[in-house]
Amino acid sequence: MTVRQLSLPELVDNCVQLGVPGVGLWRAPVHSYGLEATAKLVRDAGLTVTTLCRGGFLTAIDPEERTAALADNRRAVDEAAALGTEVLVLVSGGLPPGSKDLRAARERIADALAELGPYAEAHGVRLAIEPLHPMYASDRCVVSTLAQALDLAERFPAHQVGVTVDTYHIWWDDQAPAQIARAGAGGRIHTFQLADWTTPLPEGVLNGRGQIGDGSIDMREWKGYVEAAGYTGPIEVELFNEGLWARDGREVLAETAERFVAHVAP
Repeated sequence: MTVRQLSLPELVDNCVQLGVPGVGLWRAPVHSYGLEATAKLVRDAGLTVTTLCRGGFLTAIDPEERTAALADNRRAVDEAAALGTEVLVLVSGGLPPGSKDLRAARERIADALAELGPYAEAHGVRLAIEPLHPMYASDRCVVSTLAQALDLAERFPAHQVGVTVDTYHIWWDDQAPAQIARAGAGGRIHTFQLADWTTPLPEGVLNGRGQIGDGSIDMREWKGYVEAAGYTGPIEVELFNEGLWARDGREVLAETAERFVAHVAP
């Protein structure tokens, strides 16, 4: 998504040229290109699919909507397995229309995980609950902190359900470092993602994730937290930004790699 203006073949070619060893994929481009074709494309290039995004949206009350959501998440697990990634990122979903009950919405997520966790395990996939910044609680994600995500995840085995640590969503939370340690102790950090916090936020706020180094977050500090917690997996950069999408994708990808080296790497 950081360079969604590139086709999948262009993305893969430029990752190889830059020495980027892996790529996190989103389902919509994979569907457009074809699941089997995408898997072959990435595999033949020698790249790793680090995660698939996204599953989730599990808070519906209506029985038909819940059934449809569970079916879609099972398909997402199947797709992750076909792509060779062990991690499916979950964005839990917001409040259903007319509801103001956050606790009940979170319980419906737990109910869904009780069904999806064993299914994912059977396919060699782990589910990674991603807490989103509280500004998304009403419409996208009722899970706003790592503590809330872990409270859900810890009801299930770590090889079924863990968490996504994303700097953009948790950098403001002074409890987050302790929760990262908690997640690491339980083997529940399933992926680590980076984006910077820049203001003012754009209208709609969804596409306001800043390029590394342009905002308020000390990326190396957060990398230190996850490393201290024992995480040794891939680090993803995930940017939703209209300004970046309007530029040449190859330049954006090269710039992102340069910023990673400057602000994250040792």
